[in-house]
This record gives sequence, structure tokens and C-alpha cells, in this order.
Amino acid sequence: MRIELARGVWRPASEDDLAAIVAIADIVHVNYPEEDAVIAERLRLYPAGCTLLELDGKPAGYTLTHPWYYAEPPSLNMRLKAIPERATTYYVHDLALLPETRGSGAGGVMADAILAHARDSGYANASLVAVNSSVPFWSRFGFEVVSEPALAAKLMTYDADARFMVRKLSAE
Repeated sequence: MRIELARGVWRPASEDDLAAIVAIADIVHVNYPEEDAVIAERLRLYPAGCTLLELDGKPAGYTLTHPWYYAEPPSLNMRLKAIPERATTYYVHDLALLPETRGSGAGGVMADAILAHARDSGYANASLVAVNSSVPFWSRFGFEVVSEPALAAKLMTYDADARFMVRKLSAE
């Protein structure tokens, strides 16, 4: 997926972008570290869900998304091994943006693109674990906090403010 912006572009990410993605993750997700191999695996397993944002010619954000199982978000720093054949949700692992992207509209454009991809791929819902006070951002795109008691312990591995969020999708 390629999306042109006023100051840059969202473009498909590849394993060649791993160093840039890791550098962004090290800034944005200080409290949620993941090994380079975990990120590389997602790039390899589901390239259609991985993008890199370049603003003014420099890496400034990325997405890692993929089909998965509803209410079973992968643990932090966990390798997936494979994308499930019978996935029940489209999972947003990361939409990470450097602080200098604020006000560019890049996050909203990509959130809409992720939802369109999920819907076009036939998923009934999209889900994510909201961290870094991102619940208000995701709420703007129709995601709602869902209480899944079985997830309480897993969410605490992120932090006390992590929330499981779901957006129902329909053919629009």
C-alpha cells in the first residue's frame, strides 16, 4: 500500500527497513521493547500489513498489522511463527509515529487505510492493544474498549493503562 501525503509517503515496508523501524520503536515504545527478530518476522510473514512513513525523506513512522485470533493478542516480544489460516480478527500490532509527525495527518490516513485493508480482506473486526495513552486516537476511528476478563493478566504485561480495543467492520 502506498499513500502520498503533503510532506511524504506511507510506503510498503520490507526487511531492508528493519533498522529504521527498530530506531523508531526504540523512541516511541520505550516501555514496550521487542527484539529485532520479532519485528523482522512480522515484516516477512505479512508484508501487506507493514508500512514505513517517510516525511521530508526521513523515516518517521511504521505499521505492523496482520490477521490473528480475536481476543488473543500476541504477547509482547513474541514471535508468531505463522499467520493463522483461520484468523478471526485483523490485528493492529503497531502504528508508531515519531513526535515530529504530529499535525501531519499521517496517523489518521494510515488508520483509515488499515481499516479499509481489513474490511477488503473480509475481516468482521479489527483489534489492538492501546498503549501510550492512544485510546482517544483509536476511538476516533470507531474502536471501542472491550472488557475481556481472560485478557486482564496479558494486558498487565504491557502496563496498567493498556486496553483491548475492537472495531467492528462491515462492507461499506
